[in-house]
Amino acid sequence: MAPFLRLRQICLVADAIEPAASQIAAILGLNICYRDPHVGKYGLENVLIPVDTTLLEIVAPIQPGTAAGRFLEKTGGRGGYMAIFCCDDPDARSRHAATLGVRTANVIDHAPYHGVQLHPRDCRAAFIELNHTDGSDNIRGAYPPAGPDWANAIRTDTTQALVSVELQSPDPADLAAHWGRILELPVHAGTDGVAELQLPNANLRFVRGDNEAMTALTFKVADAAKIREAAKAQGVATTSAGFTLAGVEFRLST
Repeated sequence: MAPFLRLRQICLVADAIEPAASQIAAILGLNICYRDPHVGKYGLENVLIPVDTTLLEIVAPIQPGTAAGRFLEKTGGRGGYMAIFCCDDPDARSRHAATLGVRTANVIDHAPYHGVQLHPRDCRAAFIELNHTDGSDNIRGAYPPAGPDWANAIRTDTTQALVSVELQSPDPADLAAHWGRILELPVHAGTDGVAELQLPNANLRFVRGDNEAMTALTFKVADAAKIREAAKAQGVATTSAGFTLAGVEFRLST
């Protein structure tokens, strides 16, 4: 199998699933496709929302002492938790990460799905997960974390794609180089000079900030003004670029 790497999913943490999940779906004109019972063993509940072929996941702790709960406490409610990539061989990529001193925190075997989660302290800014689903070369094919019928829930009339993930650091060039080494991707300068890692379906952008965190997601949309009005109608704080929810900024691009 030829090597590949694609942004598959972004995971955000919220204090509670509702109203965050329903608000995100309503504002962006998207559908919730699945609530995964398997995350209960981690003391969590979740929802998954397809943004074309990329999944947006929101998780929330349902008991004390969870990793997600500790993450929220540490970040003061900033919710960018995990960047998840599908690839040809998660185990080979985790072995490569280990040569960089990046430990494996968790391995998930839920056939035909196999995922490796790298330690967030070693990744910096957010968890990195690498996964593969056997027999699913079709990007709209089987993906067990999103449920059996996830592709049927796709809507693109309002929100068409998740095109960019922004991570911040006091030294963004260093964080970009670190993630580039882990993901085996070269660092490029974007049109605005910001360090980027370019994937087939999205870019990871690294900007200056007081601490290391995932802070913003950019979506290609049909009508940004209409989406901002929908956010206001939901009582959600708006910004010049979009709105803020679940501890991150949702930016809108046409």
